Amino acid sequence: MGETPLRERVAGERRRLKSVRQALSAALARGARGDAAFVPFYLAVADYIEAAMHRLHIQDVRMGEMIRSKLGTLDDDAERALAELDERLAGNQRHLHAMLAARDAMRREGPAGLDRFEQASRDYTGYITANMGHHGGTTNLAQKLFTMDDWAYMAGITAEETQQEIRLYDAAFAAAPPGVEMPGRG
Repeated sequence: MGETPLRERVAGERRRLKSVRQALSAALARGARGDAAFVPFYLAVADYIEAAMHRLHIQDVRMGEMIRSKLGTLDDDAERALAELDERLAGNQRHLHAMLAARDAMRREGPAGLDRFEQASRDYTGYITANMGHHGGTTNLAQKLFTMDDWAYMAGITAEETQQEIRLYDAAFAAAPPGVEMPGRG
């Protein structure tokens, strides 16, 4: 059995993250309105996002470090692109930690924590949609500077991590509450 190429594994991971974010957004649009059936779904989604974003954060930090190392002296464009990367990553971490704190409170409080979790999740998904994803500055630098070995190091994907990510992904969709459409499953 041949190994799945790195690019496909990374693309699959990013597709799954996007589909979980879309499923969360669909559930948020409907709103739990105190329905306890949303609690296990929101917990599973937050657990998935925590694991997936941890890996993506490490990848993006690594990318920034590698670009800085390979360039040595930064021109204005590279400095601007890397500062923007650092700013986006810091904002992502602030919103993610707020969502995870709301998840932890909901884990303790049950349905009483739904409103707080939904607000923190709306804030987070809004930030993700507006600020994360493909950004030309750092992506273009990485494409110009990185070898295939560099990309493999940056991605740092192990088979065990991929299996864990897929388990969490499946758990999130398995916990979907009745009446909530789950877009993007794939």
